[in-house]
Amino acid sequence: MASNDMVEIRWHGRGGQGAKLACLLLADVAAEQGKFVQGFPEYGPERMGAPITAYNRISAERCTIHSNIYYPDYVVVVDETLLESVDVTSGLKESGAVIVNTRHSPQELRSKLKGWNGKICTIDARRISEEILGTNFPNTPMLAAAVKVSGVLDTAEFLAHIEESFAHKFSAKPQVILGNMATLRKSMEEVQVG
Repeated sequence: MASNDMVEIRWHGRGGQGAKLACLLLADVAAEQGKFVQGFPEYGPERMGAPITAYNRISAERCTIHSNIYYPDYVVVVDETLLESVDVTSGLKESGAVIVNTRHSPQELRSKLKGWNGKICTIDARRISEEILGTNFPNTPMLAAAVKVSGVLDTAEFLAHIEESFAHKFSAKPQVILGNMATLRKSMEEVQVG
């Protein structure tokens, strides 16, 4: 982390999986907690299934850097198939961690991470999402895993602020709020650190 405790997170996903939305939600909640934030996507081909990258900077002080993140503290991989085509650990700080949506254990993933020797965290975001929400929305579990692993936000405050945010966005659909909150809590419990 930088001297002002800045945390930089890089998200890898595919169009339509909600990586950009999770990145922006994290920025919103961090701002609610009084942090200085940046949350922005990098677009390549804008189509469903195309690889996308998004970025968060979260800091106690105003950030004057306005570029992509090349040396992140944490990398969140929303789609495990990207491990075959994208060097997701490129530039990842040795003190950081990669967080992958997979049914595999951290140990089982090590060989797919091109020599990465640092911390590997895994979560079966698909299973959790399908069990609770009835469909595959991996971004909600991945958001919870990113908060839990990074420690960038207090988890209790994060859950309280995101519930408020959901209450505004989904006021006519209380079942959406309940499902997403249950998904966030379960994901924080189930993320594995290896």
